[in-house]
Amino acid sequence: MKRISPAPTKPVCADSRRGAAMVEFAFVAPVFLLLIIGTIEMGNALEASTQLSSALREGGRLAGMDWEGLISENETPNQKVIRDIKNFLTAAGYPGDSVTVTITSAEGTDVGETFNLGNPDNEMRLFKLEATIPYEQISSFPHGFMKGRDVRSHLVMRAGRISLMN
Repeated sequence: MKRISPAPTKPVCADSRRGAAMVEFAFVAPVFLLLIIGTIEMGNALEASTQLSSALREGGRLAGMDWEGLISENETPNQKVIRDIKNFLTAAGYPGDSVTVTITSAEGTDVGETFNLGNPDNEMRLFKLEATIPYEQISSFPHGFMKGRDVRSHLVMRAGRISLMN
């Protein structure tokens, strides 16, 4: 007669270990999720800052050009540059209407005052382009943690009239 061995039983400690793993997961999962969400949000902010810088660079390039034939009679060079910056950002997928663009003087006694790109006296003077977008406009998640914060970028250039020749 063959002897039949009893079926193997689970060790008693396996059930208690399963419970410990669940408790550990309950503590670690929120921290891990917070790190992932933070990484995504910082990526969004970095991408928005890069797009703002690119838009300002293109606006600054336009500001340094000869505008003959580029702007309409009822538009100032400042308005044209601001409109083009906002259009660039809209084309990149950002709400261009929410972007604030300023053109100010970057040298002399009038630092921070509005800089008139169309004024011939401002030729070869430094000006500052600055663009600001509210963080809520670029956030992927509907939270108020960064409410009231802005993503901003600026660029300082010299006013000039470069002609493009064929």
